[in-house]
Amino acid sequence: MRAITLPSFGDESVLTLSEIPAPTIGDDEVLVDVAAAGVNRADLMQRQGFYPPPEGESDIPGLEVSGTISAVGSAVSGWSVGDRVCALLAGGGYAEQVAVPVGQLLPVPTGLDLVEAAALPEVVCTVWSNVFMTARLHPGELLLAHGGSSGIGTMAIQLAKAFGSRVAVTAGSAEKLERCAELGADILINYREQDFVEVVAVEGGADVILDVVGAKYLSRNVEALAKDGRLDIIGMQGGRKAELDIAALLAKRGSIIALGLRARDRADKAKVVASVREHVWPLLESGTVRPIVQETLPLDRAADAHRALAESQHVGKLLLTT
Repeated sequence: MRAITLPSFGDESVLTLSEIPAPTIGDDEVLVDVAAAGVNRADLMQRQGFYPPPEGESDIPGLEVSGTISAVGSAVSGWSVGDRVCALLAGGGYAEQVAVPVGQLLPVPTGLDLVEAAALPEVVCTVWSNVFMTARLHPGELLLAHGGSSGIGTMAIQLAKAFGSRVAVTAGSAEKLERCAELGADILINYREQDFVEVVAVEGGADVILDVVGAKYLSRNVEALAKDGRLDIIGMQGGRKAELDIAALLAKRGSIIALGLRARDRADKAKVVASVREHVWPLLESGTVRPIVQETLPLDRAADAHRALAESQHVGKLLLTT
């Protein structure tokens, strides 16, 4: 099969379209013929050598795919050859075929195109597990989502609004903020021109902050919390290390959560996927929530997709098709 491999680490040029053996499946796995794969910032980090796959998982980039089941393991029930699916992965998505643990499979939501379904698993599972399962955002509370126009941000806006919460977002241009407003964001903050701490302070602070920035925003995020607020860190675009003023956190009675998804074991991922299927899939099938796709590129243009993601001019997701 064709797949994008990483003979070395570095810039986009190291992404190499290769012919490699197709994967074999275990008893509790299915083989998926990939239609499309989502492109995520974690893939950029892996390409640069900063985010290796968990032990025993594929070293091919790609954390989410959509496609059609072409084989099922002997212990698999409830899925059949020919089923249209999308899947959460620990790696292996930039390829024509991928082996998927059965607990990480989701059906393509009714009414969605097979390709656009690749935009769902990673962002939906990330937002749902962090904002709702762990930080427990409640109706009427305020969510502050940094990077509101990203794949994560566009999904966070929609899910928070669907469950009755208010949403503030940061983004770097009026155009991106306008797109966030179209998705339901209530408070629009241009981080190049405004101080998000001051803006949310008028609202009494943010009950939950979904943060992809990390170190650069740590102290300001704590300042932006409401009483009993929860800071949920899921990225390190602004660095790994920062000083924390514990007194400031105590004053807010705040919590800091740092919860990754890729390194979780298969049982934990299966719990997240099951909860997503129960709570989020009906919203997708009703049209209340939808994937936001900026552009779809062929697999051999993976370098262009990585370049576009790094330039941050997109809104929503970038996808690679096989």
